[in-house]
Amino acid sequence: MQKSTRPRLFYGWYIVGTGFVVQLACPFYLSSTLGVLMKSITADFGVSRGRFSLMRAMELVSYAGVAPWIGSLLDRYGARWLMVIGAAISIAGFLLLGYARNFWEFALIRVGPVSIGHALVCYFVVNVTISRWFVKKRGRAVAIAHLGQGISKTAIALVAAVLLTAIGWRYVWILFGCLVIFLILIPAAVWMRRSPEDLGLHPDGAPEPYGSQDSDRPGGTPVLADVSWTRREATRTSTFWLITFIFSTVDMGVAGFNLHLVPFISDMGYSPVWAGSVQTVTAATQLGSGLLWGFIGERVSVRKATALMFVIQASGLVLALQTTELRWLYVAFFLYGAGLGGAQVLQEVMWANYFGRITLGTVRSLSVPILLLCAATGGLAFGYPYDYTGSYDLSLILFIAVQILCSGVTLLIRRPVKPAALPAGGVLG
Repeated sequence: MQKSTRPRLFYGWYIVGTGFVVQLACPFYLSSTLGVLMKSITADFGVSRGRFSLMRAMELVSYAGVAPWIGSLLDRYGARWLMVIGAAISIAGFLLLGYARNFWEFALIRVGPVSIGHALVCYFVVNVTISRWFVKKRGRAVAIAHLGQGISKTAIALVAAVLLTAIGWRYVWILFGCLVIFLILIPAAVWMRRSPEDLGLHPDGAPEPYGSQDSDRPGGTPVLADVSWTRREATRTSTFWLITFIFSTVDMGVAGFNLHLVPFISDMGYSPVWAGSVQTVTAATQLGSGLLWGFIGERVSVRKATALMFVIQASGLVLALQTTELRWLYVAFFLYGAGLGGAQVLQEVMWANYFGRITLGTVRSLSVPILLLCAATGGLAFGYPYDYTGSYDLSLILFIAVQILCSGVTLLIRRPVKPAALPAGGVLG
């Protein structure tokens, strides 16, 4: 009997599936979830929103401090054991949050084990690994894994609000710690692998390695599979700094506003559940648009797709400033979420398209501290102005202006040129 020639499922899709499951848990760490619990925590500990935002800023500084080390370890050893260790640290951190006796204990736990665990398990580690397994199908692969975040963020605000009412904020964190066991620790230990070459495979399951083609051809597929960059080479290109600038400055606003989104809506007179429903609209739109942005990023210039993404995001915030009616707030945050849906996907496609996949962890880790330090100021840029003015209007206006500026800057990005050829597959410092 003749054997079937039907190919087996490419192992890269198991990596995508694992990334999907892991990213179901990533919103546990985020500003959007922390924001749902903010009023209860600040009331219990007697702290202002500004001081609470400062804690979130220090979390991101902590993340930024370990990111360069993670990038180098990721290129050398892969994601598997980094994620297992990160999951164990996260579990301990979430459980400890439930027993914090005062704000400073709570803050130290968030800045320490929770932030370090987050850095070891979530977006950066997952997306770099997926980008190493895919080239032609990179956009859809990253987007499919990113659906895990979208699904979780769609539900997390309402779920956290309901849990807050039912069991209190302390037990919410304890529950999150238990869920990390099943959503991160076990899947990462079983399925994560460093690269297709480790299993004798090639990116996308192709029969042979790819060559090198133009990385930003509209209507074409970027192929820069085996280009290696040193830290010095990458940071001497304008491409590195332009990509870092646009995503760092926009993420400053995203991180700040996500932390304050639920309070922004509830200050209009809506209950935490209704305010959470607005955040759910944002998350649901992210869920629905992420895969679309992934396909767009494969088929057209990633620069143009990213510029459009920023404009759509800004338009939603313009509308949010003009209304207090719930129906129009839903429309505003539908648009805002449509833009956010492309942020993680297009950023990863852009980095991998321009700098290749072999030393992607090293190159990306150089930008991560800058991005996180900018994001760290975001909460402060919303929290302290609110403390002084009683309004988020000024912060939102500046956030909108930043997005419009970055939309234009994005169009200036071009493919970087290496100063000298390096051996294929080389990993240099």
